[in-house]
Amino acid sequence: MDKKRIEEMIDLAIGQMEFSYVPYSHFRVGAALLGKNGKLYTGCNIENAAYTPTNCAERTAFFKAVSEGVREFDAICVVGGKEGILTEYAAPCGVCRQVMMEFCDPDTFQIIMAKSRQEYEIYTLKDILPRGFGPANLA
Repeated sequence: MDKKRIEEMIDLAIGQMEFSYVPYSHFRVGAALLGKNGKLYTGCNIENAAYTPTNCAERTAFFKAVSEGVREFDAICVVGGKEGILTEYAAPCGVCRQVMMEFCDPDTFQIIMAKSRQEYEIYTLKDILPRGFGPANLA
């Protein structure tokens, strides 16, 4: 993926933090998901007083895309920080990694974790979820 596309995804993810609903943790997360169709889908985290119904930014982006019929993806960018300040990399939680396993090729799907346009790291899904369980296990 070229640098211009990565920067576009970082900018979109950072912008999504503004929409986060985080009255409990105050930890804002934004995501930008790239479909194989070239379209970007965004998401933010949405908390709930009961905690379990909370939805992460990554899953919000995936569910938006899937609800529009998109099932194949190339990459996701994730950013986050307390009070919306990016001070460290925000890695996807285990549940989000499992959702990625449902729709993404673990060998090629890229996860961009960013602190800024200049500071980011890129991993494959297999890097952050080795020996993941997915649809292929049930075939």
